[in-house]
Amino acid sequence: MTYNRLNSIFGCACGLVATFVYIATAEKTVSWWDCGEFIACAYKLEIAHQPGAPLFLLIQNIFSNLALGNAGKIAYWMNIGSACCSGLTVAFLFWTITALVKKVLKRAEQAPLAYFAQVFGAGAIGAMAFSFSDTFWYSAVESEVYAMSSLCTAVVFWAILKWEVRADQAGSDRWLIFIAFVMGLSIGVHLLNLLAIPAIAMVIYFRRAKEISPKGIFKALVIGILALGMILWGVIQWLVGIASKLDLLFVNSLGLGFGSGISFLCILLITGLVYGLYYSHKRKKYTLNTTILALCFVLFGYSSYTMVLIRGKANPSLNNNAPDNVFSFLGYLEREQYVKEPLLKGPYYDSQVVAVKNRTGYRKDESNYSPFTRIDKYEYDRETFFPRIYSQDASHRAYYRSYLQLKEGEKPQFSDNFKFFFNFQLGEMYARYFLWNFVGRQNDKQGYGTYTEGNWLSGIKAVDQWRLGGQYHLPKSQEHDPSRNTYFFLPLLLGIAGAVWLYRNNKAYTLVLTLLFMFTGLAIVVYLNQTPLQPRERDYAYAGSFYVFAIWIGLGLIAIVRFLKRFAQMRFALITGLSFALLAGPVIMAYQNWDDHNRSEKSLARDVARNYLESCEPNAILFTYGDHDTFPLWYLQEVEGVRRDVRIVVLSYLSGDWYMQQAKKSTYQAAGLPLTIPAEKTKKGVRDYIPFIDRQLTEAVDVSQLLQFVTSDDSAYQVQLASGELANYFPAKKLRLTVDKQAVLQNKAVPTAFEQAILPAMEWEIPTDYLSRSELTLLSVLENNHWDRPIYFSNMLPGDSKLGLDKYLVNEGFVSRLMPVAAADNDRESGTTSQLVNVDALYHNIMNTYRWGNSKNASYLDTDSFRFASMYARDIFGKTARLLLAKGRVKAAGEVAKKAYDQLPDRVYAMSDAINYADIIDSLYRSGQHQLAGKMLDRNLDYVADNMEYLHQLQMEKKNLSFEWNDIQTGVDSVDRYRDILLEANDADRLARVEALRRQYEQWYGLTE
Repeated sequence: MTYNRLNSIFGCACGLVATFVYIATAEKTVSWWDCGEFIACAYKLEIAHQPGAPLFLLIQNIFSNLALGNAGKIAYWMNIGSACCSGLTVAFLFWTITALVKKVLKRAEQAPLAYFAQVFGAGAIGAMAFSFSDTFWYSAVESEVYAMSSLCTAVVFWAILKWEVRADQAGSDRWLIFIAFVMGLSIGVHLLNLLAIPAIAMVIYFRRAKEISPKGIFKALVIGILALGMILWGVIQWLVGIASKLDLLFVNSLGLGFGSGISFLCILLITGLVYGLYYSHKRKKYTLNTTILALCFVLFGYSSYTMVLIRGKANPSLNNNAPDNVFSFLGYLEREQYVKEPLLKGPYYDSQVVAVKNRTGYRKDESNYSPFTRIDKYEYDRETFFPRIYSQDASHRAYYRSYLQLKEGEKPQFSDNFKFFFNFQLGEMYARYFLWNFVGRQNDKQGYGTYTEGNWLSGIKAVDQWRLGGQYHLPKSQEHDPSRNTYFFLPLLLGIAGAVWLYRNNKAYTLVLTLLFMFTGLAIVVYLNQTPLQPRERDYAYAGSFYVFAIWIGLGLIAIVRFLKRFAQMRFALITGLSFALLAGPVIMAYQNWDDHNRSEKSLARDVARNYLESCEPNAILFTYGDHDTFPLWYLQEVEGVRRDVRIVVLSYLSGDWYMQQAKKSTYQAAGLPLTIPAEKTKKGVRDYIPFIDRQLTEAVDVSQLLQFVTSDDSAYQVQLASGELANYFPAKKLRLTVDKQAVLQNKAVPTAFEQAILPAMEWEIPTDYLSRSELTLLSVLENNHWDRPIYFSNMLPGDSKLGLDKYLVNEGFVSRLMPVAAADNDRESGTTSQLVNVDALYHNIMNTYRWGNSKNASYLDTDSFRFASMYARDIFGKTARLLLAKGRVKAAGEVAKKAYDQLPDRVYAMSDAINYADIIDSLYRSGQHQLAGKMLDRNLDYVADNMEYLHQLQMEKKNLSFEWNDIQTGVDSVDRYRDILLEANDADRLARVEALRRQYEQWYGLTE
């Protein structure tokens, strides 16, 4: 059998094995984060968040059709789509490795069998190691863009190697045109693939250059970077920017219709490209001809973005940024919804704004484009080159000071930028992720610099003890944590051996792979310029560099065989090398990673989304914030058709004029928001932000009066800015809304138990110093709803996003309902918030409505599932049981506690679980379910005792504990709470154990009663 036939067979086999593994471990329904949005948008070809992924949506739409009309299977088939893309990535990685080995390894010097074993063995080991790596496996089993983006990277790098072999043949440059086309297509998936361009340029240079020189290498690198920049900014943004300027000229100055300037540019562009091809062909300028042709194919691929314009014009229910004209489309591509991080020049975190630079923007009106003034950038009193500690957010400022050990008021210096860059951005936000994949991972909890969460881990006790401490006193919860994966440095050492072997045998391709590794790793770190306290781990952004390292892992087999051949025969070297490399790479990675990457039994994301929607009364308005409390809900409504009568409104999107207008529109069975503010009063550039100017008003201002005041165009209600422009402001933070009690009762806006607590008016204070469209929307809804429709707020909303209405928000589980009531103390939560609670609704939801996936028996819950099933759910159960006990409803409290015992996870995941379980345990005791209470308490107490001993050991070994003290305090509080419960329950044996633990902790931590 020929080499090519064997290469194809083995490559396909690796890809199929990986695909089957991914399908077997894929989630059967929607996942967390962006997956819900992507599935919903792919199913109905809607507009996802900026800058979009139209090709990804189009391809996933094809996979959705394989569900054959079964709405409940659509998400699963889209997850299979990602699995197929990932399997193909593995196959192309195999062929990439074999191509490199074939190029470097001399076939004539060894027997055919030995040669084939090394080539195909290297390909299989590298490809399968990557397939079982932590980051890639995670993205392979969910409907996200990163699986397809990795495929694009794999294809283009494989293709340039195919070209390199055939470069002297006629027509070989068709491979370069193919690469350009894939690059253009990849823009419609994710921009990460473009980072391969400098490495591709280097391959072309090494193959075509007659003489290799440092100057030539540098020149090729610069050309590659320029080509990357030309596509990243020139094709994607500047081309649309030119179109916007031409359309502005044609519409506003020449009086032509919308799109006329775009049509002119298209004609001009096509004419120019055709002429360029004709000219270069006629004059035999081959390089110019190939370059123009490649540009044509990049544009062909980029044309997938016409889907965004076409569907944006159709105005579907999910239509981010409403890109139905050239200016909104440009804003969509430029990600104007998001804050831009400074790269080369920017402020320190303590810098003060000294000036604001504005620029003119344009919006589409009825017959032309209207100009408006928008903020371009801020100028600061202190700016620096290469800003890394720039965020003005209060929590970020505190983190910077703590991380850099700066005192309050001490100014950061230029060196602090680099300290943060190397230690945090490179160390924590890249190297840590890299080592997760090739050394091991402590657990999947998000790391914030503690010794106990999110670190890399080798499995070699001495090494891990030196870094993290406490390794000889690990609690069982850590030792048996499914997300604790240890590879003992073996994949890392194998990859380093492969890199060294390649360097010794082919320095050109060493440089190529190093460039690709750097551009998909270090360059992304520099470009993202990430702030601390990210909402999630960001390892998925660096999968390209892990892909490159997997190539070196494959080459590590050759390094081992070549080394062993010095001391033994080839047969022994091959068998030993293959066995070791197989075990050190794919086998140990698959064995360690399977249990925490198998998501086939998870359904919690879908169930949580359903819980949100089913918590709402018919025709409700539900205000959410984004991500977990929004995207899975969109999936349920758009794909499965669940509770389409509930109008979901994302508060964080309402700052955009486009979303405020969309919120007025009915979708499915849900009516639009009752907004009466005319569109022209809140269009882009008009009342983007309304500042607070204190007019010393002592009485609360009626909501309707405030809305009239802030939306008035009368100069009497405006102030003059430093620029001379007039702007609206709001003069009072104390607001009042008169309550029509009859309307409240008629619409059943409050439960029967709260009817006597209805207030004649609601009064509250706005917590912010400005009003955005989000606040204006809320105020207008309050003014015009007249209690016709129930209004809910997600309980995941940040405190300052609720307009200060907190005391009128009644907790009903996943959501809080707006009610004009002031109820008794036994209807309030304990603690600092003292929020009102509708305990009857909570009881009904827990006993009859809420579902929790299979979290009860799940051997593993990922971080996001734990957040809901372990922390959020226990809080809901415990709160309900506690309030029922306070009302004397002991039987009902016992039923809730029993439900918690039956449905919540058996495993204790964190110290916070222990104290969150306390109210459930108390309710079990008080309702006579002593056996269940004792069993639950023993389990939690075992966890507390085990972990407190570990934390004590950690305290003695590491003197700079930070967040670990929170766990220590929580453990002590849990023991104290259990002692109170056991005293009341008269459980003497367990009480004796708790008191012994309390005395032990007093001794360890110097605590007092």
